[in-house]
Amino acid sequence: MSIVRRWLARLSFVLAAAAVAIVPAFAGLKSLPMLAVGLVAVAVSLASGYLFLARRGLVRWLSLAVFVLVPAVVIAVYAFFSLLWVAAASAVAWLLAGGAARLALASPADRRMPEQPVDRPATRPFLIMNPKSGGGKVGRFRLQHKASDLGAEVFLMSGAEQIDVTEVARKAVAEGADLLGVAGGDGTQALVAAVAAEHGVPFMVITAGTRNHFALDLGLDRSDPAACLTALSDGVDLRVDLGVIGGRTFVNNASFGAYAAIVETPAYRADKIGTTLDVLPDLLQGHRGPRLTARAGDVEISGPQALLVSNNPYGTADVAGLSRRVRLDRGVLGVVGVTVTSARQAVRLLRGRRSGDLALLTATEVTVTADVPRIPVGIDGEAVAMPVPVTCTIRPGALRVRVPRNRPGTTPPQPPVTWPDLWRLAAGRKGGIP
Repeated sequence: MSIVRRWLARLSFVLAAAAVAIVPAFAGLKSLPMLAVGLVAVAVSLASGYLFLARRGLVRWLSLAVFVLVPAVVIAVYAFFSLLWVAAASAVAWLLAGGAARLALASPADRRMPEQPVDRPATRPFLIMNPKSGGGKVGRFRLQHKASDLGAEVFLMSGAEQIDVTEVARKAVAEGADLLGVAGGDGTQALVAAVAAEHGVPFMVITAGTRNHFALDLGLDRSDPAACLTALSDGVDLRVDLGVIGGRTFVNNASFGAYAAIVETPAYRADKIGTTLDVLPDLLQGHRGPRLTARAGDVEISGPQALLVSNNPYGTADVAGLSRRVRLDRGVLGVVGVTVTSARQAVRLLRGRRSGDLALLTATEVTVTADVPRIPVGIDGEAVAMPVPVTCTIRPGALRVRVPRNRPGTTPPQPPVTWPDLWRLAAGRKGGIP
């Protein structure tokens, strides 16, 4: 436990005390109505936020208007009573306290996956590219031409017919390909990664997808997909895990319940936000989807509205899998189970905060059952219907990923502020603090 971290923890408590003391010290008797206005504003924001998620039509948009206007009203009230600067000073102190707390609790553990030197450069790399992925990044960044110039054979997923990507990859290996790569979405990457792991050849990711979650956690450059091709000439290898669900590989996550129901909606690909907002009311009010039960190791999660099983745990409680994974080589699945039973829990979840009905676990095997014979599952963003029980497992170190030696790298997620841990750190007691 470093002295710097200990003093940062103490500083956070000092700043938090100052944030509380500023209000009565400078507002005097006005501090009581000031506090009341703030509490009412929080309650109204929670209620309007939940109604926006759980209702449709006029109620939804009126709730959104209230949610947006509440902070403006609070600012106007504080300004009218000449208390705006007091509120601002207190807010700044709270922000500084939170920043100091996060710095104090940040783990100094190694955040970078071990790199292995390339023992034999690929002589017959085979890259599969989807020209429609990411809004046409393959063409915009001239990825096919640049890859060909580096000696790679490129297969374009063009044409109206359905392409069996798995068979294309297997045929390439059978004909002598010693590296497989994908410029496309995470779903396509997972299919080809499974073939690469099966045949023991390295796998390469080119960030030509829309969100590139897997590439992000590998530390690749999402702004310039062509930079990923550098791995062919100056690369290193990373040994990463693969998730498996019902015999199918996933590189990011498998989602059940709320998120899976959203993914299976036909309009999801064309309008993700609109589809999510349209489906959420039924999900939050319990009008849609089967009742799930999940067992992760010795723990049972009963009736979650949303369940996420990820290839290694995410850094925060993120039911949609939009956060960051610190490492992809821990050999465990991350499990997030969410049950929303109140407005407060729904809005806290929307803001990324924990509630009493949020289960965060790690396990090497997760089994999901339901009260129906088949359930929708979102596998790396692809909608699939699977018979129950559905079993998820982890394959530690199954995939060798070739990445550029020089790449942006990963940014670790902010650690959650847990006041008991912070207090133990400030007091100089280890108590499980790394």
